[in-house]
Amino acid sequence: MKKKSAKRHALEAGKRARQVQTSAQAETRRTSSLPLGALMLAASVSATAQNVAPAPASSDQVMPTVEVQGQRETLSKDSLRTTTTGIGKGTQQLRDIPQSVTVMTERLIDDRNLDDFREVLRTTAGVTFQAGETGEEDVRLRGFSLGQAGDIYTDGLRDGALYERDTFNNDRIEVLKGSASMLFGKGSTGGIVNQVSKMPFLFDQHEVTYTLGSGDLHRFTGDFNIKTGDDAALRLNAMVHNADNWGAKQKKLGIAPTYSWGIGTRDEFTVGLFHLDIDGRPNYSNPWFLSGGNRGTILETLPAKNYYGFASDYLDTRATYGTLAHVHRFDDGSQVKTQVRHGRYERDLWASVIQFAPGTTRENFSDATVLRRAPKGRTAVSDTTQLSSDYSGKFNFGGRQHELLTGVDFYQEDAKRNNSFPGTASPLTTTVGTPNDGDWRADTRGNPVYNNFDARNIGLYAQDMVSITDTFKLLGGLRFDHFTAKYNTAAGLSNDRSESLWSPRVGALFQPSDWASYYVSYGTSYNTSGDTYQFTPAAPTPGSQAERDANTPAEKSRNFELGGKWELFEKRTSLGLAAFYSEKYNERNTDPDTASTQQLLSGKRHAAGLEFNLAGRITPKWEVFFNHTWIPRAKIDNSNVALNAAGTGPQVQGDRPGLTPRHSGSLWTTYRILPDLRLGAGLTYRGQQNPEGARHVTADSFTVVDAMAEYTINQTWSAKLNVTNLTDKLYADSLYRGFYAPGAPRRVELTLKAMF
Repeated sequence: MKKKSAKRHALEAGKRARQVQTSAQAETRRTSSLPLGALMLAASVSATAQNVAPAPASSDQVMPTVEVQGQRETLSKDSLRTTTTGIGKGTQQLRDIPQSVTVMTERLIDDRNLDDFREVLRTTAGVTFQAGETGEEDVRLRGFSLGQAGDIYTDGLRDGALYERDTFNNDRIEVLKGSASMLFGKGSTGGIVNQVSKMPFLFDQHEVTYTLGSGDLHRFTGDFNIKTGDDAALRLNAMVHNADNWGAKQKKLGIAPTYSWGIGTRDEFTVGLFHLDIDGRPNYSNPWFLSGGNRGTILETLPAKNYYGFASDYLDTRATYGTLAHVHRFDDGSQVKTQVRHGRYERDLWASVIQFAPGTTRENFSDATVLRRAPKGRTAVSDTTQLSSDYSGKFNFGGRQHELLTGVDFYQEDAKRNNSFPGTASPLTTTVGTPNDGDWRADTRGNPVYNNFDARNIGLYAQDMVSITDTFKLLGGLRFDHFTAKYNTAAGLSNDRSESLWSPRVGALFQPSDWASYYVSYGTSYNTSGDTYQFTPAAPTPGSQAERDANTPAEKSRNFELGGKWELFEKRTSLGLAAFYSEKYNERNTDPDTASTQQLLSGKRHAAGLEFNLAGRITPKWEVFFNHTWIPRAKIDNSNVALNAAGTGPQVQGDRPGLTPRHSGSLWTTYRILPDLRLGAGLTYRGQQNPEGARHVTADSFTVVDAMAEYTINQTWSAKLNVTNLTDKLYADSLYRGFYAPGAPRRVELTLKAMF
C-alpha cells in the first residue's frame, strides 16, 4: 500500500509538472504575439516545472508542495494557504496589503464540507449573524453590519443581497477586514467578503463528487475543465443538492460555465454564466427561555434538528447573471481588467415564526408544550448592472518605483420589495413532541404590492504605493463616489437621495526581508441612507419622521490598523498579527443595527482588538489553518437611547454593542498519518454576546468540534468522512431581539470523489 501511495504522489507531481511545462512551452512558441511580461512568465513556469522534486525515496514520505507562479494561482485546491489575492484590486501579494485578510481556500472548504456560504463565514473569526425579521441574515464583521450582505462580492463586483449562496463555484473566499470604501465604495465598515470563482486553465482535468449524509442529504458536484485550444479552455461547474433536513427541506441546482480564450496572451477574454436555484423550507426561528426570567442567558430547549413550521412554508431564492471580462496586458507588465455583469436576484419567503403558547415557563416545559406558528412573509426582486475597469502596473518616477491601482466602476440596481407580506394567521398549533407534523396552510395572500427602489453609483479611485527605499513603502489612495437613489411606495409617494462622498486610505509598510512585512494603515468607509432598504418610507407625509429618515446623510466610519505578516517554516506557512481600532463616528442613532425609528447622526461606537491569522504547512505532513479575533474593548460611545426602568430594550450609551463577542475563532488542522490516510479536526468558537436591540439577553459562548478522515483509494478515487458538530452541541447561532436560530445539529457525511 505504501509503495502504491508513493507512486501515486510521484505520478501526480509529475503530471502537474508536465501540464505546467506543456502550457509554458505552448506559450513560448507564440513569442511573436506575446508581450514581454508573458514571455517572462512562461520561462519562469517552465523552469519551475523542470525543477520539480523527484518521487520520495522512502514510501512513507510525502511529496513537498509544488508552488507554481503564473497568471492564475492553482494552489487553492492543494493548500490551506495562499500568498496572493485580488481583493485589493489587481493581483497583489498578501504581504503588500496593509490590512488583515483571511483567505479560505478550496482545500479548506472541501476539507470541512462547507457547502453553504454561511458556513464558511461561521468558521471565520470576527463574524457573527443577526437573524433578521425578513429572513435575510445580516452578517456582522467585528460587530459592524455588512448591510444584509451588501458588502459581499463575487470576483470584485458587488453580489446580489437576496439569494442564498453555495460554494460549488468558489475557488476561495477572501475576507478583507477594516474600512474599505476607497476600494469598494459604500458600506464596508467592518470589511468586505469576496468570492473568487473557479476559472479555466490550460489542461484537461475533471473532478466529480457525491456526498451522502445525515438528514437524507444527497449532493453531487462536477468540476470539468477542458482545454479547447492553445490558449483557450472551458470550465463547467455544476451542482445538485437535495436534503430533507428532518423537515426543513432544501433543493439546490447550480450551474456555472466559463469560457476563456487568449489565456496568458496580450488580450485575454472570459465569458461566464452563473445560475443558482434554491427551493427550501426554512427553520425560521426558535423561542427562548431566559435564565433570570425576563432577563439573563438564553436557555436553548428545542432540538436543533426539529422542524415546527408548516409543510407549506418555503424560502425560494435564485440568482442568474452573466459576466464578460477582458484583460489587456502591456509590454511593461501592467494591465487593464474590465468586467461587465448583469444579473437578477430573487427571494420569496413564507415562513412560520415559532412561539411558545401563553403561560409557558421553563418549569412546565415538556413534549406537550403548545407551539404557535405566526406567519412571516416577504418577496423581492433585484436587477443589477455593473461595470468596472481597473488598471494596475509598476513604473519608475522621480527615482522611485510606483505601484499604481486606479479605476472606475458603475453600479445600477432596480429593485422591488415587500418586506411585510405574511397573510392571515393560522389557528393550527403543534407541540414540542410532534415536530414536522405535516400541517399545511393555503396561501391566500394574492399578489404582493411592492415598494420600488432604484439606485446608481459611479466611483473613481486611484492608489499609489511608492517604494521610498528597498524596504520602506508608502501607500496613499482616494476615491470619489456619487450615489443617487429614488424610493417609490405603494401609495405613490416617493423620496430622492443624492450624495457625493470622498474616501481616503493611507498606509506605510516596512519589509526588511522577503519573509517579513510590518505595516500601519488608516482607511474610511460610509453607509448611505437607503442602500440596504431599511429607510424606504412605508407611507411618509411631507415633513414626517419617515421622510426625514430617508433623507438622512451618510454614516461614516474609520479604521486604524497596525500589524505584521511573516512567512515561516521555510515559507510554507503564513502568519499575520494586527491590532485594530474601528469606529463608526457619524452613526444613525439606532440605525439598521437596531431597526428603530430614530435616525439622528449623533451616535458613535467603536471596537478595538487583535486579529490573528495562521495558514500553511508546519511540516510536510501537518497543515494548519487558524484565525482568531479578540475584541476586549467595544462600546456605544454616544447614543440618544435612554435606559428604561426595567433595564431592558436596546443597547444604550456605555453598553457593549450587540453581536460583538470578545473572542471568536476557528481552527482546522490535518495530518497525513499514512501515505493514503489523512485525518483532520477543527474547532469553531464564539464568545458570549447580546442580540442587537436586547441588552437584557445574553447568548452563551460555544465551541463546535468537527472531524474528518480522508482515504486515497487509488490514483482516481478517494473517500472522505466528515462529522460536524461532533458533540451535537445545542447553541444559539443567529440572534434577533425576540428569537434565535440554532446552530446545525450533528451531521455525518460520506463523500466519494473521482479525479481524472
